[in-house]
Amino acid sequence: MRQTFLTNDQLLFLQNEKQSLNEILASLRAFNLSDDSLQNLQKAINQLDELFLIVAVGEFNAGKSALINAMLGEKLLTEGVTPTTARVTLVRFGETVSEQIVDEGFAIVTHPLALLKELNIVDSPGTNAINRQHERLTNEYVPRSDLVLFVTSADRPLTESERIFLEKILAWGKKIVIVINKSDILEDAQSRQEVEDFVRENATRILGTQPEIFSVSARVAQKAVFASSETEQDSLRAASGINALEHYITETLDDNSRLELKLRNPLGVGLHLLTEAKDHNEAQIREISEDVSLSATLEGMLENYRHELQAELPSRLAEVENVLNGFENRGQEYLDNTMKLTRILDLAKPDKIKAEFQEEVQADVAEEIDGKVRSLIDWLVDKDLNVWYQVAGALERRQAQSQRAMPASASPQTERRRQLIDSVSTTIKAIVNQYDRKREAEQLGAFVQESVTQTALFGVGAVGIGALVATVLTTKALDVTGIVTAGALAILGLFVIPYKRKQAKEAFKDKMAELRQNLMKTLSNTFKLESDSAIQRLESNISPYTSYVQSEQVHLQTDKETLENLQGRLDTLSQSIPEILVKNRH
Repeated sequence: MRQTFLTNDQLLFLQNEKQSLNEILASLRAFNLSDDSLQNLQKAINQLDELFLIVAVGEFNAGKSALINAMLGEKLLTEGVTPTTARVTLVRFGETVSEQIVDEGFAIVTHPLALLKELNIVDSPGTNAINRQHERLTNEYVPRSDLVLFVTSADRPLTESERIFLEKILAWGKKIVIVINKSDILEDAQSRQEVEDFVRENATRILGTQPEIFSVSARVAQKAVFASSETEQDSLRAASGINALEHYITETLDDNSRLELKLRNPLGVGLHLLTEAKDHNEAQIREISEDVSLSATLEGMLENYRHELQAELPSRLAEVENVLNGFENRGQEYLDNTMKLTRILDLAKPDKIKAEFQEEVQADVAEEIDGKVRSLIDWLVDKDLNVWYQVAGALERRQAQSQRAMPASASPQTERRRQLIDSVSTTIKAIVNQYDRKREAEQLGAFVQESVTQTALFGVGAVGIGALVATVLTTKALDVTGIVTAGALAILGLFVIPYKRKQAKEAFKDKMAELRQNLMKTLSNTFKLESDSAIQRLESNISPYTSYVQSEQVHLQTDKETLENLQGRLDTLSQSIPEILVKNRH
């Protein structure tokens, strides 16, 4: 930018804007933005040090090159009814007329026109040309402009493709002036007014504000160059409407106005880029919300599973304890009925008492306990399999949803989440499909059997319960041989047998208490260990997905806050410009 008319405050603001925009650009590089978009902002920042830049855009054959030739007063640029402008052409001041082809996409033309000392003009390829390279070049150069001359033709004003392109330019936050070229083909003033009204109405609807509109005839303006007299030349230029456009650029669009556009230009590009990043961030947040919801659902499933196991296990174990309670009650009743004086002879026969105890008291208690434990095992296996089915179903539904919603050009984050969903879902489904309920029950049963055996209460597990208790009773509590041979029946009936019965019942009760405590503790610990292990297995399989989702959610929220901060910096710069412009007037 020419700095001769800038105040010190404005120079400082210009430097601050450049520094802030470069820092914003550095921050935006961390987001999923195209290299072209980032380069557009860099170019716009660099433009702060260059002359005011006007870019002429529009469809091919709208007369962009002819319009610029008319403004220059000389036919420097190639014109035609076909897409003749194959590259971006920068027109700037030079002591002589010259053309330099920089590369296949860019050329520089110089001209000693006084207007070009204040600004540069760019001629761009048509936006709907057959050659899409032309349109790409135009799209890349528009973000660098300070003012856009949007050229449309009077014979087909503001076509649908032009409206679409106008919306694209609007997204960059550019100052747009609409030029209706070829106005000479309209028959009368009324026709011209109708075209202007049509363009004004539609452009205002698209832009949200009424733009400056100039009706011109580049062809008539160029005739002025070859006019035989100065009067005829002035008349032709006035009739062409080119004078009004030039006056707007040179007089109405004064240094102050151009300075404002120059300062706002990179802010508009930055805002466009920031909006793109925010839209992407918001889309990512919306998308990951589904994963956050699923993650919470999966964790809820595990928590419900854990809660159900904790809530239901005591009642399941109580069924085993009830078997032991029944066993103890029968034992106590047996001792009451057996340890009497009338059965003194039987009491002296341990083998008979043991066999009788096993038949009447123990009965099938071992099998009954084993059945309860097996039922408990089946319950746990079914619970485990059911929650795996629930998790697999939830992941499969999310997998299908994710694939349907996957955009053609998915971001790395989206692709990563999809891969995790696929991986975890595949793993879970494979586990469920390979789940052998019978084998799992047998393995858990063996684990329980081993755990019970290790309590040192049973020699062979649950089947030894009755035998153990019967042995304790007959060998330790019911030894009455010596008493019988003594023949002291009265003492025996009144004192010894009641004492021995009491001793036997207490011993039986103590042994049952020990048995109950150790068995229930062992079963409780064993099944708790197994349920914890089941939950841990499930957690370990879904944790890569849930952990990533949680981490990505935090990351996206941080990105959102970063973008909001960048938005604040752009807003601050934009809001400071009016004050800077006021200082330029004093």
